[in-house]
Amino acid sequence: MVKNITYLNIFFHICWSGPNFFYFVIWITFLSVGLAYKISSLVVLSVKAGDSITIPCLYGSKYMNNMKYLCKGYYWSSCSYAVKTNQPHSSGKFSISDDKNQRIFTVTIKDLTNTDTDYWCVVEINGGADYRQYFPLSVTTDTPSLSVDHQEITGFIGESINISCYYRNSGERRWCRLGMNCVTESSVSIDGTSVTINATVPNVFTVTMSGLKTESSGWYYCVKGELQMPVHVTVTERPTTSSNVTGHLLHGTHKPGHKFCINSVLYVVKA
Repeated sequence: MVKNITYLNIFFHICWSGPNFFYFVIWITFLSVGLAYKISSLVVLSVKAGDSITIPCLYGSKYMNNMKYLCKGYYWSSCSYAVKTNQPHSSGKFSISDDKNQRIFTVTIKDLTNTDTDYWCVVEINGGADYRQYFPLSVTTDTPSLSVDHQEITGFIGESINISCYYRNSGERRWCRLGMNCVTESSVSIDGTSVTINATVPNVFTVTMSGLKTESSGWYYCVKGELQMPVHVTVTERPTTSSNVTGHLLHGTHKPGHKFCINSVLYVVKA
């Protein structure tokens, strides 16, 4: 919570001090023409030291072809490049990919330590101030305050998936789709997909998405209080199964005064 307040203070400082006053003017101008949506990410994430985390960063359609990058550091003015989309595998610790169809770029941070606490998702703006969204990581050696079993979930069209969100903190629980709406009720829908939230077990709420469609694929996230945890859902056709049975047919012939012959026929039955 302290860092959120500091971030707001920094925002107002850059609005009113030095050359950054021009950025404030540009921001208001964009608002007036309906282009305020630039980039967004999650707010606060709790992660375990030594693990990896993947963060989705959503951006406006106007910036599909802009370079995106992850910047490390508490203060925007002094943060340093971690990884860029034009150099997606520049280090073993960081990786980045850009899905221009979904307008989401994702960053993965591996082998988390207590120094991995402050990052920015950024869209580069040629000739102007880069658009950025700050997100803090709460790195712990204990059990994270909000976690999931897997960040990548695969489901099949017409079927269901379950996502368990484990928590140790207090606050309202929600299930959200990135860039869209959130649900808090026990049985509702998101973008046409039925969602049920079961919270009968202490310290866990289980989200069931049923009647899956291809359009159900995308980034979602658990919310508990101020913490969030992203989960990527991929929905595909269930693969058809086939079983092969292989054998031999043996057929023998014998005529008086002739040698006995055995013919072997290989057969394969596909089901």
